[in-house]
Amino acid sequence: MLSMELFRNDADKIRADHDKRGITHERIDKVIELDQLWRNALKDMEDGRRERNQAARGIADAKKSGDMDSANSIMAQVKDLGERIAALDEKANSLLEERDVIRMRIPNLLHDAVPVGDDEGGNTQHSLHGQKPDFSFEPRTHNELIEMNKWVDLERAAKIAGSRFFFLKGDLARLELALQSYAVDFLIDRGFTLVQPPVMMNRDAYEGVTDLSDFETVMYGITPDPLYMIATSEHPLTSMYMDEVLEPSILPIKMVGVSPCFRREVGAHGLSDRGIWRVHQFTKIEQVIITHPDDSWDHHEDLLKNCLDLWNALDLHYEVVNICTGDMGTVAARKYDLEAWLPGANAYKEIVSCSNCTDYQANRLHMRYRTSEGNEAVHTLNSTAVATSRALVAIMEQNQLEDGRVKVPECLVPLMGGKGHLEPCKW
Repeated sequence: MLSMELFRNDADKIRADHDKRGITHERIDKVIELDQLWRNALKDMEDGRRERNQAARGIADAKKSGDMDSANSIMAQVKDLGERIAALDEKANSLLEERDVIRMRIPNLLHDAVPVGDDEGGNTQHSLHGQKPDFSFEPRTHNELIEMNKWVDLERAAKIAGSRFFFLKGDLARLELALQSYAVDFLIDRGFTLVQPPVMMNRDAYEGVTDLSDFETVMYGITPDPLYMIATSEHPLTSMYMDEVLEPSILPIKMVGVSPCFRREVGAHGLSDRGIWRVHQFTKIEQVIITHPDDSWDHHEDLLKNCLDLWNALDLHYEVVNICTGDMGTVAARKYDLEAWLPGANAYKEIVSCSNCTDYQANRLHMRYRTSEGNEAVHTLNSTAVATSRALVAIMEQNQLEDGRVKVPECLVPLMGGKGHLEPCKW
């Protein structure tokens, strides 16, 4: 969330950002109003405590001098003061809670380079990479390829877990492991530390990294325990240092996370979202950086370059888009998406999301770094490296052969035991 100093000292900056997003100002004004009421309640409470302390000294002095009439008079005057202080304390806590509940719904400030647009139609192309595949035959969708090669069993997974779960088999399962291994080694070589996070988080931590009022509908809750299955390893890795003050000497912290991810994916979806494109469980390799604020925009470009180099190594055709104001979520200040070309769907579809969240998550998580003038919020960044199920779809559709087999990207061949093509599964 945005710092209270910004609301108190530069609220017009937040209002201008809301104007770009097409959001009204009511919440901003309400936060400022509640903050002033909270500060007034704190002042009244401190005045009451001061009056109580003065009264206590007056009573002691009167008793010491034997003037019980004065002592009794002072006690009568402050008889209800303790209850008034307690009521003011309760009021201050209530105002603070109400203020911050609203403040957590106010989105991050957007970078000046974010294009203005009402929805995803306002996103702009940043760059184009690789050669669009040219086929001498009608390219199949990944759904057709996984069915004819028996690489995925959706029906039997649905029997035991429900729709949008899957069994991954044979060479395609082996390719999925190769993608994981390649992406992890790639990022370790660039200074990232491998971290395998817990796959469940409590509500306090989750509210630190995302707007649960929007995101909770796509998450799996665990009952009766107050936990959530993680939707991406970004969330536990970013919240790892919640409520801590970091020494600046350890910044930047660069993590590559590998985890299963769980999403309910509610709502209607098109034909191209079927198969293994939009599923309830998938594996993702994620980049997370926790850094000094002065360095975060350079790191954002570094994260993007890692994605470009990784996906270029897979020799796939894709575009990078700048996400516009109307398509931006609550948390990010700027975001790039990589969209792979899917010949079977005849469309570009998202495979990577690369975001700088500035101090927004750190403020929610109370995550700071130490300075000589006091503690300041760090900046947090995240980017997909590879969501393996979507990468498999892009590889299958772009590298398909007329007989239904799929060419393995050259960089993954050593991790496939030298195998250059995905062969059908026998059962």
